[in-house]
Amino acid sequence: MREDRGLLVVVSGPSGAGKGTVCRHLLEIRPELISSVSVTTRLPRPGEREGVHYFFRTPEEYERMREAGEFLESASVYGSGYATPRRFVYDHLRAGRDVLLEIDIQGALQVKERVEQGVFIFILPPSMKELRDRITGRGTESEDVIIRRFAKAYEELNFVSRYNYVVVNDIARDAARRIEAILIAEHCRVDRNRELNRKLLEEVFPHDVSTYQ
Repeated sequence: MREDRGLLVVVSGPSGAGKGTVCRHLLEIRPELISSVSVTTRLPRPGEREGVHYFFRTPEEYERMREAGEFLESASVYGSGYATPRRFVYDHLRAGRDVLLEIDIQGALQVKERVEQGVFIFILPPSMKELRDRITGRGTESEDVIIRRFAKAYEELNFVSRYNYVVVNDIARDAARRIEAILIAEHCRVDRNRELNRKLLEEVFPHDVSTYQ
C-alpha cells in the first residue's frame, strides 16, 4: 500500500470487549472515517438498506464472489456468509480515505495476510471479571452459552500479539479517543510521507534528490 493511500484500520477483540460500541464512538469523533459495508447471504432485517448496512447477496452470488477472490476475508456465522468486499475497501483507500473494519479475530487475521500495512487494533476489557459481566449482562443467553462465550473469549486473548496496538475499553468514548490518537500517529509516520519528503528535498536539491535520502 502506497503512502498516499488511506489507512486500513482493523478493529477486533474477544466477545464482550465492546468493540462495536467503541467503533460507534470513533465514527462520531471522526465522521470522515469510512465504515466498511459487509456482504452477507442473510435476508435483510426491517430497516436495513442495501449498500448502507450490508450488501445482500444470494448464497450462489456470494460463493461466486468468494471463488473470484472478491473478498478480503470471509466467514460463516450461524449458517450465513459474511465477508468484506475487496473492491469497496480498495476504492476508498485509493481515494485517500481511511477505512474502518470492525470484524472478528478470524477475519482480522485473514486481512493481515493480504494487507500488511493495515493498522490492526485489539480491544481488551479492563478485566476478565468485567468481560464476564458484559457477556452475562446481555441477559439473552443460557448459562451454557455464556460459559462457551467466555471460554472462547479467553482463548482469543492469545491473538493479541498479532496486532499492532492494544486498547483497553474501560470507558468506550475514551477508548475511541485512544484509537483516534493511533490514527493521527500513523498518518505522521515517515514511511507514509515519503512523497512529501521528496517534494521538499527537490525544492532544495533539484538535481539529485536521491543523494539526500
